[in-house]
Amino acid sequence: MRYDVIIAGGGPVGLAAAISFARDGRKVCLVERSSADVLADPPFDGREIALTHHASEWLKAVGAWDEIPAGSICPMYTARIETGKTGNPPLLFDAPANGPDALGHMVANHLIRRALYRVVSRTPGVDIKAGEGIASSWHDTRSAGVVLANGERLEADLLIAADGRFSRLRTEAGIGAIVHDFQRNIMVCRMRHPEPHANTALQWFDEGQTIALLPVAADERPGSCSSLVLTLEPDEIARLKTLDGKAFSEDITARTQGRMGPMTLESARCVYPLKAVYAHRFQAPRLALIGDAAVGMHPITAHGFNLGLKGQEVLARAIADGPGDAGDPSVLARFERTHRLATAPLFAATNAIATVYTRDEAPFLMARRAGLAVANRLLPFKAAVTNMLMDRQG
Repeated sequence: MRYDVIIAGGGPVGLAAAISFARDGRKVCLVERSSADVLADPPFDGREIALTHHASEWLKAVGAWDEIPAGSICPMYTARIETGKTGNPPLLFDAPANGPDALGHMVANHLIRRALYRVVSRTPGVDIKAGEGIASSWHDTRSAGVVLANGERLEADLLIAADGRFSRLRTEAGIGAIVHDFQRNIMVCRMRHPEPHANTALQWFDEGQTIALLPVAADERPGSCSSLVLTLEPDEIARLKTLDGKAFSEDITARTQGRMGPMTLESARCVYPLKAVYAHRFQAPRLALIGDAAVGMHPITAHGFNLGLKGQEVLARAIADGPGDAGDPSVLARFERTHRLATAPLFAATNAIATVYTRDEAPFLMARRAGLAVANRLLPFKAAVTNMLMDRQG
């Protein structure tokens, strides 16, 4: 079978890319190892996505926003950054007084995936090969394609790797990557608490641990549930994973110093290694890398999905403005140049911030406290960061 584009990977960025290319009139094939049932109703994976306004508007434009239950969308009014023990002045970023009224919106990753799949499944021009592994792939100056595990051969003008930060297609293409291993694991889960979260996202660089409490929507009592993102050494994360619900809840209540009241575990606990990835190249002959296969960000600045979404937009725009061949070298060069300019400085800055703010030696603690105090008084800086968080101008 011949296509314009084959996308390897049915995560949210791969699904979004399939929508973009099909809306541009391209014939698309999406290959995903998960079954159709899993694609249609993905399980909870702990991840809560802080959608920028640009991302929300894109989801609205393609019809995916309407597929997300309204009661599961939580506006974020304030971002609060703290360092050290409680009592140190926080750095606050508020939604601007002249609107819009939120910095962004928190939505569970599995709900975004489900919404995008619903759009993809009704989009003309997209074939979905669900429950199919890729046995081999190729890409050269003439064509690209894959051979599925069942022996089926698929050809295209362009092969897209959207198969995650540990991308097999990237490795097989001989494309290396910068891998920043923070030697930590992240545990994510939902916690119920009596104190309202006030639609505030907290990023707390405590001594010996990093805690994020992200506001999520709760049907029973608005403001009573948050997503916990806990970063610790792997052995400690493994220990916490083995605790029963009661012991775990007590541990998290103590770690958060009771700031939200007694915590109660409300979901499965999901664990991920903390590794940031930046591919040496985003393209090769008739191959393009998008999503985490190109740039896998540290979650500290909540840019992962938002950057992945913009990456596939950049690629779709480059193809639409090109000579008609989705895999034309000039198209891929333009995509790489544009996406690298947008991501390289942010990747470097994010890793630097994550490194400085997770070191607990005295000089780093002092620098962190001083840095937050100075930043809080720099109104132009705060305005610039607020605009970046909201991404209203795309």
